[in-house]
Order: sequence, then structure tokens, then C-alpha cells
Amino acid sequence: MKLNFFVEDMLFFKYIGCATLAKMLYNALAREESCPKMAWNARGRDFDLVHYHTFGPLALTNRKYSHGVKVLTAHSTPRLNTGNVAFSETVNHFYPNIYGGFDHIITISPLCDAEVHEIAPGVETTLIPNGVDREKFQPNPEKRAAFRKRYDIGEEEWMVLTVAQQTPRKGIYDFLALANRHPDVRFVWVGGFPYGRLSQDYSMIEERKSHAGKNVLFTGFVDDITAAYCSADLFFIPSYAEGLPMVALEAFATGLPVVARRIPEFTGNFSDTAVYFDDTEEAGTLIEDRGLLGRHAALSRPFTEGFDIRTIATRHIDLYRELAG
Repeated sequence: MKLNFFVEDMLFFKYIGCATLAKMLYNALAREESCPKMAWNARGRDFDLVHYHTFGPLALTNRKYSHGVKVLTAHSTPRLNTGNVAFSETVNHFYPNIYGGFDHIITISPLCDAEVHEIAPGVETTLIPNGVDREKFQPNPEKRAAFRKRYDIGEEEWMVLTVAQQTPRKGIYDFLALANRHPDVRFVWVGGFPYGRLSQDYSMIEERKSHAGKNVLFTGFVDDITAAYCSADLFFIPSYAEGLPMVALEAFATGLPVVARRIPEFTGNFSDTAVYFDDTEEAGTLIEDRGLLGRHAALSRPFTEGFDIRTIATRHIDLYRELAG
């Protein structure tokens, strides 16, 4: 069996989660002896199966002339575009036709699976969650010290980390409000505007950031994201809508307590491993409760055993063989 991974990983695509997840899965598959012969963004037609992770113009063109089984991982659904890109209504209009053109769709959570069935009821799905490289993401005191030194963060400072695009859907306004209420805590946001000025509320967010306190740091994109996780004391994820966020799994794997918004995507996927809040006042109480956070930190890394990328890779191989015969 010949397998092609097709991922539009250029321009802004390389900064969003679907491209990162695709590369991690591809690398994990390459290490499996049972994996079929693979290619990355090959242009040939004679593949038995093509696994798409984006559906921009290049991917859709490839889908037209490829002869093999066409599989898409549903990293994105219309719900996730609202509050993320300025033209979300226009983009969302195309989902039914795009999703309906694939032979099979891999969904990443029960909620995602339900959405895809509503968007493209005629397409069969298989639920395989996102995975995390537990060898790459784990506590590392040296990386912790180096990151804090680079960004002038004291070793004794209590550091709250968020890794996300700077958009309303990701909860950036709540992040800034919480930082303003807790000037004695260091708040660090890693991530930028992959859509540039087309990101929702771009100008307003830049204006709000310019008035943030000295305890707030926006690093933009960093070369070694693992060091950012290692440097933190807790992970804060204030998103209003998600699929199965890779950043949460990475934080759990690094052994961080995770304080997350109480939404079905999180409570359904993370159960009692994370700590949940309904508003910024409650979030503020939680980030100060060191005892509670310590107890949840002890649950974090063991929780990710079921999401180990090696296990997730094996599940993909089984599906590829089933679909390609």
C-alpha cells in the first residue's frame, strides 16, 4: 500500500495546529514497522490512500486528480471559525460541499464526530483523537531555567502559560482581564496571528495588549515550544470552542495542572484531570489555589498515556489498511 500525506504547510497554514499535528503523526508513523510506504505532499496520482489534513486550494486540487481513497482529518469545523477569522461566515458556507467530497473523515472527539455527521451525513467517519509525543513533552528543569532566563522571569515567580492564536475564540480578552486582576502573577501567551490582519479583532487585540501590565508577556511564536511548557507552573486555556486541543495534551504530558473553561469539549475529553472555571473571577481563585493545582498536576502526565502518539499512529495504520483493502 502506498500512502500520501497531503498538508498545506506553507504561509499561515504552517502556524496552525493541523499542520503541526500532521507532522507529528507522520513522524510517528514513520517509526512504525507496520506502516505502509509513505510520502509527504507528493503530486503523483498512484497512491492507494491520501490522508489530507488541510483543505485549501492545493489540497482540493490534489483531491481531484488523486486515484486513491481520500481521507480527511476534521481538524476544523464551522464552529471553530467563529471568533477566529474575520470572514468566518463565508468560509463556513463551503464546508458541506468540501467535507462531502471525501471518502472517509477522521474525527477527533465525540462532539467533532457529531458535527461532521451533520455537515456531511453521507460520509463515514472514524473517531481517532489527537495524540501527543510523550517523549518530547515532559518536565525538564534545564529547559525551564533557560526559558525563564531568556524572558527575564524569576525562578520564584508563579507563571501562567497559554499557547494559542491571539483571537477572541481563544479567550485572549479573558486572559488579559485575569492578568490585570493578578499583577503578582506572571502571565505568558505563546502564539501570534497566523491569519495576520484577517484574524478576528486584530486591531482591538493589539490595542488591548498595548495597555497590558508588566506582568504580561506575549512571546509570539517560539523555536522550542517544549521549553515554554517546562517553564510554566500551570496551563490556562480560556477558549470558548475547541476540538481536541493539542496544546492541552502537551501541557498534561509536561506534568502541568490545567485550568480550562467549563465547556463540553474540555469536560468531555479531560474529565476530572483538568480544573474548570465559568468566569474570570472563578479562574482567578483557581490559579491561586496551589494545593488544588498540585493535586491535579499529579494526574496530568498519567492521563496522556491513552493519547500517546505511538498508540494513535497504530490506530491510523489499522484504518488505512481497512479503507484501502
